[in-house]
Amino acid sequence: MKLAIVTAYPPSKVTLNEYAYHLVKHFRQKEAITELVLLTDTTVGEKDITFVENGCKITIKECWAFNSYTNIISVTKAINATKPDAVLFNLQFMKFGDKKVAAALGLMLPLVCKLKNIPNIVLLHNILEEVDLGNAGFTTNKIMKKIYGFIGTTLTKLILQADMVAVTIEKYVEVLETKYKAKNIKLIPHGTFEIPQEPDYKVPTAPMQIMTFGKFGTYKKVEGMIEAVEMVRKSTGLDLEVVIAGTDNPNVLGYLEKVKADYKHISQVRFTGYVEEHKVPTIFNESAVVVFPYTSTTGSSGVLHQAGSYGKAVVMPDLGDLAHLVRDEGYQGEFFEPTSVKSLAKAIENIVTNETYRIKLGKVNYKAATALPMSKITDMYLETFASIIINKNLSENEKLMAGKYN
Repeated sequence: MKLAIVTAYPPSKVTLNEYAYHLVKHFRQKEAITELVLLTDTTVGEKDITFVENGCKITIKECWAFNSYTNIISVTKAINATKPDAVLFNLQFMKFGDKKVAAALGLMLPLVCKLKNIPNIVLLHNILEEVDLGNAGFTTNKIMKKIYGFIGTTLTKLILQADMVAVTIEKYVEVLETKYKAKNIKLIPHGTFEIPQEPDYKVPTAPMQIMTFGKFGTYKKVEGMIEAVEMVRKSTGLDLEVVIAGTDNPNVLGYLEKVKADYKHISQVRFTGYVEEHKVPTIFNESAVVVFPYTSTTGSSGVLHQAGSYGKAVVMPDLGDLAHLVRDEGYQGEFFEPTSVKSLAKAIENIVTNETYRIKLGKVNYKAATALPMSKITDMYLETFASIIINKNLSENEKLMAGKYN
């Protein structure tokens, strides 16, 4: 199979580029795939395919740009030129732009593939029905929420034109099937990027690192975490370091610099900036606890899957998609009230003062992560494509037979 993947791809700063990297890394090892065609956004630096030693051929075509109104044309041209056997779209609603028209035009591409009779799957990482628009930083205005709701419904209907829509959380399946009466929804979990050997669960204690990882400034904010760790220092006397690994959310540029200035009086707060892929294992392995300082969620958490793969205890709010993952995939952690610094401090303290409990959580999360490696997830996509292709062939044969006897 010659498989095309429409996605942002490193060194892109557009969302979901890291997920695409790991998809490609595992797809290229599959015997069923003869060539991967990456239909990516345009970037200044070269695309990162340094992991490719063995496996199928990889062709890269930079054919779209964030907020461009011509993406539907340029990507269609790239599909026509490369002639893939199947297309996988790695999407969320603002993948092609944060301007309404640009976003909508890009999301029409699955319909284009369907009209061209090219087997296609949309991997949809979130749905608007499960996003708290206020806490996620979109809008708190009631009228604007209704407008966003209407836009979200319209865009969802476009995406549902795909042959199959894969979602990462069981709740999403329920919502799409109930609200849209959709029959082409399939649960394919997020998966865990890498599965290291089971760790020994020992961590540095001088200092003990309390880490958070991501893009910050909207619904992921670190002020409460810094204040909570300071409270734990005072109540326990432990040597604790706050590690903030990642960058600003593109919509809130300058956020972390402001936090750094506002909290310069608090010691042992380290901002790592962008973490390159090869440095990710070190960041996680050296951490005692991974904290999710979220006030909302917008999809399955890649960071939770990563934390699990490194056997980490986690502290997270009991809300939205994080709560679904705990129920559906078996992750465990200490929970806190999203708006309470005191609650967050108590959750962190419960872990850092109890080595046995910290290790127990790490082992549970490692087990949950290893149950769904990316190798298994990519197999699920290939099986789904095979089913789509069989159904299309059956339909074509039925048409031929109908024409023969009419």
